[in-house]
Amino acid sequence: MRRITRIATVGVASAALALTATACGNKSSSDAASDSGESRAAIAYDVGGRGDQSFNDAAYVGLAKAEKDLKVKGNDAEPSDGESDADKVQRLTELARAGNNPVIGVGFAYAPAIKKVAEKFPKTTFGIIDDASVTGKNIANLVFNEEQGSYLAGVAAAKVTKTKTVGFVGGVETPLIKKFQAGFEQGVKETDPSVKVLSQYLTQPPNYDGFSKPDLGKAAAQGQLDKKADVVYAAAGLAGSGSIEATSKAGKWAIGVDSDQYAQKGLAAYKDQILTSVTKDVSDSVYNLIKSVQDGKPQTGEIRYGLDKDGVGLADSNPAYTKLTDVVAAVEKAKKEIVDGKITVKTTP
Repeated sequence: MRRITRIATVGVASAALALTATACGNKSSSDAASDSGESRAAIAYDVGGRGDQSFNDAAYVGLAKAEKDLKVKGNDAEPSDGESDADKVQRLTELARAGNNPVIGVGFAYAPAIKKVAEKFPKTTFGIIDDASVTGKNIANLVFNEEQGSYLAGVAAAKVTKTKTVGFVGGVETPLIKKFQAGFEQGVKETDPSVKVLSQYLTQPPNYDGFSKPDLGKAAAQGQLDKKADVVYAAAGLAGSGSIEATSKAGKWAIGVDSDQYAQKGLAAYKDQILTSVTKDVSDSVYNLIKSVQDGKPQTGEIRYGLDKDGVGLADSNPAYTKLTDVVAAVEKAKKEIVDGKITVKTTP
C-alpha cells in the first residue's frame, strides 16, 4: 500500500496502525506513475484518517482486498487538520495524475472537490462515499441506508437497557449523521416508548473535530452515563472510540458504528462491552468499484446499500449479544419488516 500523504492521527491504538502503514511503504505519486503496466486505485481518507477503527478503516479494508484479489496497486492519502476544499482538490488531482483509476473520496466532505476534479479527468472514474449530490458520467455515488441499521441498534438498545435511558452521540451535526440519530431514536421508541433517548452532537460544521478527537466522545458519553444511560451508541468516527472507552469502563453497553468495532484490534481492551455495531459495507463498496473499473464496466451514478442487500446491518460477533436470544429475535423481526416495507425508517429526527 502506498501512502501519498502521511500525517499523524490521534486516538486509541493509532500507533499500532501506523506500524502497518510503515510496513506497506511510502511512495510519492510520481513513483506510482513511473510503475508500468499495472492497475492502480486510490482512496483519500475523511477526517480522522486511517486508524479511526471505523469509517476510514473500513474503506482501507476494501482497498487492501483489491490489492490482494485483483492485483491492483493501492494508494491512500491522508487529510490534514482544518484543510480546505482546495486541499482536497489538490489531493484528488495528484491521485488522478498518478494514473489511479478509480479515485475514491471517503466521505461527503469530498463532494465539491470531486465535482471539480472529475470534470478534468473524464477517463478516470471517481467514487464518493456518503454523498449523492454531485453527479457526472464518471462519478459513482456510494451511499447507504444508515438509518435502517441504526433502527436495529435502537431495537437492541431498548431491549437491553435496565435504566430506561440510552444515549446517542453524533460526531458533527450534519444531515448524514442525523440519519443515524433518526433511525436509532425511532427504533428505541417503537420498541419501548418508555425508554428515554439522550442525543448529543460533539461539534457543529464547519468544525469537524467531532469526527477526529476521542476526548470529545469520551466526555459526551460520560455525561450521558452520569444521567443514567446504560447503552451509548456513537456515530462519530475516531471520536467514537472515546465514547466506547468511557462506556466500557463504566461497565455499560456501547454500540459501535461503520465497522464491527468488537473486532477492531485497537479497541480490544473494551470489546466485551461493545454489544454490537451498526455496520456499513464500505469495504465492499470500495472493492466493487475498483473491480468494476478493472472489468471495463465502471460503476457510475447512485449505488445504494441497504438492509435488503446487507449493505447495512448489525454485527453479531460479540458472544454476549448472540446469547440475548430475545434481543436477536426482536432485531431480526425488525429487519424483516423494514425489508418488507412494513416499517419505514425516518432519515431526520
